[in-house]
Amino acid sequence: MTRHLYLHIPFCQRRCSYCDFNTYANLEHRIDAYVDALCLDMRRAKEELADWRRLPSPAASSEPGLQRDSLRPTIFLGGGTPTMLSLPQMERILSAAAEHVPLEGAEITTEANPGTVIDEEYLRGLRSLGINRISFGVQSLHDPTLRVLGRIHTAAEAIETYRQARRAGFERINLDFIFGLPGQTVDQWRWTLDRVVEMDVDHFSLYSLILEDGTPLYQQVTRGSVTIPDDDDAATMYELAIEALDAAGYAQYEISNWARPGLQPAILPEQAAHHNVAYWLNADYLAFGAGAHGHIYPRRWHDLLGIDQYIEASRAGRTPIAEVLDLSPADLQAETMMMGLRLNAGVSYAHFRERCGADLVERYGAEVRRLVGEGLVEEDIIGIRLTPRGRALGNQVFLRFLN
Repeated sequence: MTRHLYLHIPFCQRRCSYCDFNTYANLEHRIDAYVDALCLDMRRAKEELADWRRLPSPAASSEPGLQRDSLRPTIFLGGGTPTMLSLPQMERILSAAAEHVPLEGAEITTEANPGTVIDEEYLRGLRSLGINRISFGVQSLHDPTLRVLGRIHTAAEAIETYRQARRAGFERINLDFIFGLPGQTVDQWRWTLDRVVEMDVDHFSLYSLILEDGTPLYQQVTRGSVTIPDDDDAATMYELAIEALDAAGYAQYEISNWARPGLQPAILPEQAAHHNVAYWLNADYLAFGAGAHGHIYPRRWHDLLGIDQYIEASRAGRTPIAEVLDLSPADLQAETMMMGLRLNAGVSYAHFRERCGADLVERYGAEVRRLVGEGLVEEDIIGIRLTPRGRALGNQVFLRFLN
């Protein structure tokens, strides 16, 4: 069976001003039909996609370093806002998903908007369905900033929703935050970090704001009606996050992710997001839903973007896949390096060999030596990883493997 599955729920009560994802507001009346279509698509695809797999599933290895077999099976409900779905709708989706990924022992995550989680009873219902990890898009603890972003919750509501999830039995909770936001100062960000550390959260994802062309926020910044911190301030905010979370006992295991390390030393912190690590290890994963992107080497694909297009194709028994891209061995090797170097553990020789069927040193040895000489990468008997300087210049390092 497939070990990793992404399900896209493209509904939102309101689109945020910075959002460039495939999401749609004010279409709640299409949710039930969409859930039907999603379940039909998953069941139809079970046999069809089996023929796409060219490489065997990873076998357990005794070699050191982070590898794909280090991960639990995963299901991730993203969006959009999956928590706009009712509990019976969630249950139907998970039942269909179980035909691809066994629910027993899996990490099952749902994204959630604090403004759409109904109450503690709903959260308890999610937990009873087997969803064992929840990721809240908080983004800011500053109410004026939340309003500029178009978020539908306040800081107080986000904190209370987090507490409700804890009371509902969730032991794995992530909070998303963005830095470099409109009007945000370094002192405001320092205050935010102090507050979230006090909340004793399991996992943080902290992202620098990216202005996406065509979004309302991009237009506001371009017109000058809204200002955002410059690159130097954004870099300072990132450095503050590294310092503050390290001092609070969190382990940074990826460029944008921190987690509780657990009691026993391990390559991954106990609270790490296994689904996201699967992406960074360039693992195969299935994906279903409007605009969802999947990857089973040697193919990558994405589904039809429109909700009604997706529903109509599934109802007619047709594949809703809009485009398929064929990948070469060189593509697989470059992407394995680019994605894996985001992890603090880096890319192990064993993982590169298992994933790509090639030797990392033979393929990239000359480039690695140049990067080591520039202080951007370090290597040892396990593999290679970015240095702190390399993480600050990560995009420049990644491009070197494309060339």
